[in-house]
Amino acid sequence: MTRSFASDNNSGVHPQILESLTKANEGHMIGYGDDIYTERLKDKFSELFGQELEMALVFNGTGANVLGIQSATQSFHSVICAGTAHINVDECGAPEKVTGCKLISIPTPDGKLTPELITPQLHGFGFEHHSQAKVISITQTTEMGTVYTPKEIKTLADLAHQYNMYLHVDGARIANAVAHLNTNLKTLISDTGVDFMSFGGTKNGMMMGEAVIFLNTELAENSRYFRKQSAQLYSKMRYHSAQFLAYFDNDLWLKNARHANAMAQLLLSEIKDIPAINITQKVESNGIFAIVPHHLIDPLMKKYFFYMWDENHNEVRWMCSFDTTEEDIKGFVSTIKTII
Repeated sequence: MTRSFASDNNSGVHPQILESLTKANEGHMIGYGDDIYTERLKDKFSELFGQELEMALVFNGTGANVLGIQSATQSFHSVICAGTAHINVDECGAPEKVTGCKLISIPTPDGKLTPELITPQLHGFGFEHHSQAKVISITQTTEMGTVYTPKEIKTLADLAHQYNMYLHVDGARIANAVAHLNTNLKTLISDTGVDFMSFGGTKNGMMMGEAVIFLNTELAENSRYFRKQSAQLYSKMRYHSAQFLAYFDNDLWLKNARHANAMAQLLLSEIKDIPAINITQKVESNGIFAIVPHHLIDPLMKKYFFYMWDENHNEVRWMCSFDTTEEDIKGFVSTIKTII
């Protein structure tokens, strides 16, 4: 199948990660995380974040978001998020169903929350008729491909802590954000005051498995029980951990993300001057959002599959992956120009 621009979920698994699974397959090891790979992985996460932390491995991003939020809240709490947030749009109501919390979604022009957008929602504390705001959840990178700076994250963390709340980061594409900012996890996450986060790898070369990272370790007190109850506890956890270890080895995670980001920049440079295409968001990671003529969409989609973002405005999303090539970009752009 032709490499598409639909989603970085559609890409394959990086060969080094596949190799790590083969090596981890040798012999027997104790299950449910009591293995050498998982022990090493926790140490590696602590090294990357520059602090002691707690870690919970799960199957997927939705499981990571739900487990993290459930560990930090009670059912009468609410979670403030952007209207485009994955927890609000793409998780089939799982965060609300499992945690019992109310999601308060806020419209944003670029997927990013700000104190000015959040503050009007911070009321009713101690009033039993209102759900109690407890978590601010942001996505890094956002669903619109934009990126929070460390200063922006710290401002949100300070706001959350001022109201005795927690800051959560959905880091499904955290590698792309770190690569774009040319920074590290300590500077971007630990030093800014993030309390807990979902750490993704599936969109950037891993086969499966995500991690919940508790920087505020008190929040992890009951996470092992919530993980079991939500069917996210994997018995042969060494395979999840082995993938992550290979992912971090020699900064493979950043190399993959830098490549995906670079391919998005290459695509942008090739299409930004085409009059029929209107780029709608800053291209800060591996995705491009654009409004294109209706007659262009169907024939282009038949050759290079992608998703509509907003059908009412003919806005599309084109995603690049760790294995997107320059030839893919050239073929895609050539097809666009031919159709036009």
